[in-house]
Amino acid sequence: MLDTSTPVMVTGATGYVAGWIVKRLLEEGMTVHAPVRNPHDSAKLQHLNAIAGGSPGTIRYFEADLLKDGSYADAMEGCSVVFHTASPFSTNVKNPQKDLVDPALLGTRNVLIQANNVTSVRRVVLTSSCAAIYTDAIDTVNAPGGMLTEDIWNTTASLDYQPYSYSKTVAEQQAWTLAKAQDRWDLVTINPSLVLGPAIGGRPSSESFSIMRRAGTGEFSRGAPRIGIGVVDVREVAKAHVKAAFDPGVSGRHIVSGHDTDIFSVVKTLAEPYGDEYPLPRRSLPRWLLWLVAPMVGMERAWVRRNANVPWHADNSKSIEQLGIEYRPLEDTTRDMFAYMIDQGYFDKG
Repeated sequence: MLDTSTPVMVTGATGYVAGWIVKRLLEEGMTVHAPVRNPHDSAKLQHLNAIAGGSPGTIRYFEADLLKDGSYADAMEGCSVVFHTASPFSTNVKNPQKDLVDPALLGTRNVLIQANNVTSVRRVVLTSSCAAIYTDAIDTVNAPGGMLTEDIWNTTASLDYQPYSYSKTVAEQQAWTLAKAQDRWDLVTINPSLVLGPAIGGRPSSESFSIMRRAGTGEFSRGAPRIGIGVVDVREVAKAHVKAAFDPGVSGRHIVSGHDTDIFSVVKTLAEPYGDEYPLPRRSLPRWLLWLVAPMVGMERAWVRRNANVPWHADNSKSIEQLGIEYRPLEDTTRDMFAYMIDQGYFDKG
């Protein structure tokens, strides 16, 4: 049983991963403080209100700005746990510093400094990423034992190369620096691989949905690349966060990833139920062809060399042992996600 006597705060509550965290907390009878940019935007909050209406828990909204000092003071007051999930996930931005690094780094700093000022906070759970551990699939090959672990930090991303991975790395490093500078609250990080699965409402802007949309609209119809990745279901990620928040025996970083796979293998799981209605890929794209056309489709050939047909491996044993995660089959995740996207009108039938 969770301790439901004190409220908890979830940043980015309207987001993809955060929505499932909020859902689990409300179902457990928690009071959730949700700092949002506009607490009066009923359309954007509709799905959260619907869940709260059918749950024993309660949700309260507070106005906050990720980049504004002290913005989370009201929302955090009285909370025992802070879930910091708010951070952009996009690989296509015009200004990496402004669009990725600042929100990730400054937002993390603002939330954790505020935790220093709120005496009720005892634990912060940070949504980090496997991107804070690696940049390219070749990094997993070059890792000790050919596998990512929680002991590894990303050293290959930069503001100029894979800035999303760089933003997640510097944000998590900042979090650990701030956590170690005090001794009242402790920090736990969840480091998921590519998060897939249905949302609880709306049309998330996460890169995860962009990838699946490209599959459903036929962008991969001539072949999908075998880009080595890890994949995890969003529902497992939410469970990991809640377990990390309330189990005193949980500590440190946690790779949360259910499957070592690649882009083609992921979208291939959709072929049996949806292949006759949607232009899904039937074959993988040869590495040499991807390398050849890379500049024409906005990709760097160096990135192709480091990721295409390169296996991806991560050690998820800590998430199983400490967090009790049981990973569902990949096809359950992808098919649930695709069905949700159909219902939300992401693409038309082919």
